[in-house]
Amino acid sequence: MSKTIKVLLGSVRSQRAGKAVADWVLSKGEENSVPLELLDLKEWDLPFYDEPAPPMAGEPYSHDSTKEWSQAVDEADGFIIVTPEYNHGYSPVLKNALDHLYKEWKDKPVGFVGYGGSGAVNAINQLTPIVEFLGMKPVAEQVGISPVWEAFDEEGNLQEDKVSGDITNLFKGIQEEIQS
Repeated sequence: MSKTIKVLLGSVRSQRAGKAVADWVLSKGEENSVPLELLDLKEWDLPFYDEPAPPMAGEPYSHDSTKEWSQAVDEADGFIIVTPEYNHGYSPVLKNALDHLYKEWKDKPVGFVGYGGSGAVNAINQLTPIVEFLGMKPVAEQVGISPVWEAFDEEGNLQEDKVSGDITNLFKGIQEEIQS
């Protein structure tokens, strides 16, 4: 049975580079026979967390948006978080999506693909203790794309010299963690 790895796109800006980055991750997954599924936060429109109980309390959730988000996250075996870096941090929409749940993230491996002026190093460094608190298992390999505004050619292809880290090793790390 194949395992489900979801690519969580953590930007909702209208002129975001994140969609092109997420599409690159999905295409690399296809090249490496790694089935991936996109979770684009722009399509989820999650409100700021407003459940009556904290996420650690778990279900029953009272809002349909939380119930649906819970199901989408719970059915995944692992994650790749595609994160921008805004002012040396990650996006508020990504923080809100993580904060909506607790048990659904637990024991799942996670890798990071960051983009921005510095490959989102600061955002990833801030996200790591958060996902660890949620019980997720960050893999060692991280991928950065920098500078993102120069990373794609006129046809929309990512220039490999703008990528640090190895996406194939990120996939392997997640798959190995899922199997363990």
